[in-house]
Amino acid sequence: MNRMQKWVSGNWSVPLVSGVLIIISFALQRLADGAADLTVSPQWWLDAGAHAAHAGAVFTLGDAFMIAAAVVTGYGIVVTAVRSLTGKVIGIDLLVSVAAIGAVIIGNFWEAAAVTFLFAVGHALEAATLDKTRSALTALVAVAPDSAIVVRDGRQQEVPAAQVRMGEIVLVKNGAKVPVDGEVVSGTGAIDEASITGESIPVEKAAGGRVFAGTVSRGGFLQVRATGIGADTTLARIIHRVEEAQDTKARTQAFIDRFSGWYTPAVMVLALVAALVSGDVVLGLTLLVIGCPGALVISIPVAIVAGIGRAARNGILIKGGEFLETAAKISAVALDKTGTLTEGRPQLTDVVVLAPALGRSDVLRWAAAAEAGSEHPLARPILETAQAEGVGPQGVPGTVTPVPGKGIASEIDGHLVLIGNPPLLEQYGVVHDGSAAQVSQELAAQGRTPMIAAVDDKVIGVVAVADRLRADASEMVARLHRAGVQKVVMLTGDTLLVAEAIGRATGIDEIHAALLPEDKLHVVTQLQHEGYTVAMVGDGVNDAPALATADIGVAMGAAGSAVAVETADIALMGDNLLTLPEAIGLAKRTVSVMRQNIAIALVTVVLLLAGVFAGGVTMSIGMLVHEGSVLVVIANAMRLLRNARGATAKPKRKTSTAAAVQHMNA
Repeated sequence: MNRMQKWVSGNWSVPLVSGVLIIISFALQRLADGAADLTVSPQWWLDAGAHAAHAGAVFTLGDAFMIAAAVVTGYGIVVTAVRSLTGKVIGIDLLVSVAAIGAVIIGNFWEAAAVTFLFAVGHALEAATLDKTRSALTALVAVAPDSAIVVRDGRQQEVPAAQVRMGEIVLVKNGAKVPVDGEVVSGTGAIDEASITGESIPVEKAAGGRVFAGTVSRGGFLQVRATGIGADTTLARIIHRVEEAQDTKARTQAFIDRFSGWYTPAVMVLALVAALVSGDVVLGLTLLVIGCPGALVISIPVAIVAGIGRAARNGILIKGGEFLETAAKISAVALDKTGTLTEGRPQLTDVVVLAPALGRSDVLRWAAAAEAGSEHPLARPILETAQAEGVGPQGVPGTVTPVPGKGIASEIDGHLVLIGNPPLLEQYGVVHDGSAAQVSQELAAQGRTPMIAAVDDKVIGVVAVADRLRADASEMVARLHRAGVQKVVMLTGDTLLVAEAIGRATGIDEIHAALLPEDKLHVVTQLQHEGYTVAMVGDGVNDAPALATADIGVAMGAAGSAVAVETADIALMGDNLLTLPEAIGLAKRTVSVMRQNIAIALVTVVLLLAGVFAGGVTMSIGMLVHEGSVLVVIANAMRLLRNARGATAKPKRKTSTAAAVQHMNA
């Protein structure tokens, strides 16, 4: 019974019933040619309409079935047209309704049935193919886990995934879906994160690693503490964002909607004038059918849905159609260095002692004590090395005052400890002989980031860290250029020497170093004033002003960041740099398909109108060609669901997503 109800309420039930009635009508009319007794002449119809008097014909049983076919498919169309009219919207359904009703009145029963049948078939095909273009969203929903194994009262229990409690320990066995976002507390395993990041290579997980709901264990056994459940998981946020994005209108789509608002009434006026001038009602009704802007109306949304769906399948979240269109125009890309061009996992490389009475451990101890309360990514390698060498800070860190673009100032046991660049020393009035600046320059020339350490009013040394360049950074820059980006710019708060070393290795076009957050904003604004459409790629912390000002804000490694998923114009869920040029290339292909679809729709209407006035194009033929153009438009958009050749090349080196997330949270 459920299957029968599902079929009756489906898209194909009405066209199928109508098609059967049309076939029966043709069969009866064929039989009527040789059997006059099948012909009936009901007086009620002859009195009610002018058809029989005008055509000199009688009403047949075959005609009754043809009218029934038109009513079956036309009823829903008329209802939709009336509802639209109550909302002061004149749409395509009204054109078809008027044409079909007019055809019945003048006795063109076949035309009425054909027009409504073809329109219903086209509508069903549109619905089916639009469902296919939303396949990425369907796939995301399908990977959502149904159940979870939790440890309660000292034993394993299987519960629905939605009933897992925050902080509970969840067991993830080989082959199972991860039911929650969480942190691995024990065990090791390999997790397939393709549903989140688009990367097919499983990522090794151990204690401290992050896992995401909807990913799949490919080996090992993990105990995971739940940190995100239900609607708070990364997967749920992705599904919500893709759902919203696919329903968001692009600027071109909004224009088409406004265009249809006056185009449809114009077609009705044209049909009325043509019928009155020529005296041919059929001509007017045919023009109504021919002028239907169905292909034009669907040309944009189907491309947007397919483009955003294709992107989501590859771990690229695009906020909506407007941002997809803007991304296609990107001509300049501004990149933050740390965590974007580099891995975001710097290592301590040098400890240079400049105070005669101190040693390496002393400089490292003061530097680590100052950095203990800092959230800056460069603090971690200093603290890790100090802990490893037994001079790490103990207890609660002292008061820390970040100085944007310069460093930090800390109060430790009554001492003022500074760690940063020469401008920081100048701000606090620390006098030095220039040796620290010279050492810093030498280290920077080697591609390292130096930080001068001072206690009270004396410089004690320089520590330096180096962040390894991503293996695919130079390939990303090359692909951006091939995707049509004219200028790739690096924005960093690091020194010019370090930035130049990175720039030479990657092929960056323009370098801006030693920048404060407001300086990055100024560079983005300047690029916009020069006529560039700018995409800013960063981590959303120091780069927040520039990300907000850029035409497109791009968040890297956003899988672990709820804020990035919700606020970024484009969120790259994994840490694969090559998805950035892929996103731009996909946007350009989507806009190209949108333009092709508009051209197909307009050319079809023009040719059909020409055919009507030239003769030979009937109402049914016009609707057939019209629905054909709708299918061509949809098929053209569905090409976006296929990967372009080489679009998703994998990085040369796989970086742990968990490490990227830890950097994002740092």
